[in-house]
Amino acid sequence: MKKLLALVLALCMVLAMAACAPKEDPQQSSGSGDEGGLIKVGIINNDPNESGYRTANDKDLKRVFCKENGYEASFAYSLKNDEQISAAQKFVQDEVDYLLISAADVSGWDTVLKDAQAAGIQVILYDRTINADESLYVASVVSDTYKEGQIAVDWLKEQKLDTYNVIHIQGVMGSSAQVGRSDALTKMCEEDPNWNMVTQQTASWDEETAKQIVESVIASGEEFNVIYAENDNMARGAVSALDDAGITHGVGGDVIIMGFDCNKWALEEVLKGTWNFDGQCNPFQADTIDEIIQKLEAGETLDQKVIYLEETYFEAGTITQEDVDNYGI
Repeated sequence: MKKLLALVLALCMVLAMAACAPKEDPQQSSGSGDEGGLIKVGIINNDPNESGYRTANDKDLKRVFCKENGYEASFAYSLKNDEQISAAQKFVQDEVDYLLISAADVSGWDTVLKDAQAAGIQVILYDRTINADESLYVASVVSDTYKEGQIAVDWLKEQKLDTYNVIHIQGVMGSSAQVGRSDALTKMCEEDPNWNMVTQQTASWDEETAKQIVESVIASGEEFNVIYAENDNMARGAVSALDDAGITHGVGGDVIIMGFDCNKWALEEVLKGTWNFDGQCNPFQADTIDEIIQKLEAGETLDQKVIYLEETYFEAGTITQEDVDNYGI
């Protein structure tokens, strides 16, 4: 009887062990990607609350890089370069397949990009460029911010003012958007004696800081007739300071207002004539990045390394409601 009882107990233990054994997943991929064949992507971006542009950019990325489209995506956000680099290092440790970077600053990325390359991780830049050897990333999907700045300055020259007294409100210093949009204006003010830089200060994309900068200039009594703000939010802050001081702006006003990004509300200001100019910065890059990844996954060679997004600008007097509806973000 005791032998029979021991035999039954032993049989139960074997059956229990078999039941607990892990089952092989028939869907597990032997190539790149995570279980289920998902492509693992680490995405570094700036704070989505930074601006309407950034909110649209983040929303576009999340639309494309999702499980329904075959991706396992992780996101990290910061306006600080060192925090972004730390997040990138964590993604390298997590062995993502692709690392997508919108850098807060153009410098400091070499080490983590080399680590990614050594780990077999392919890097794609988007939205912003960096100062790094092109061998450290496979593609760059960006705006030509130098061209954006040159277009804006060329437009401003065409206004043929007797004297240009410019309040220049800059974005986050060192970012490619700031560097590019600042370049043409800084050169113009250095080369032409009729162009005067009243002040050149960073508001780090912040609306309230931009307002304070303009309030300070108004309080100083120094003359100005142009506000060149490197994004729409800062332009709105500047206009708020003008409104509080009773200074007119826009078409027929005392001050020319210039912004960038083409938020829908900003284009409506251009349409009303309260702003004069808004330069487009295209936030919709995710589909292009997806096409690049699919080509790489198929073993194809990319046609080009740097892809510049198509962009335009809008000015009071020629902008239409259709433009606002089609291009406003």
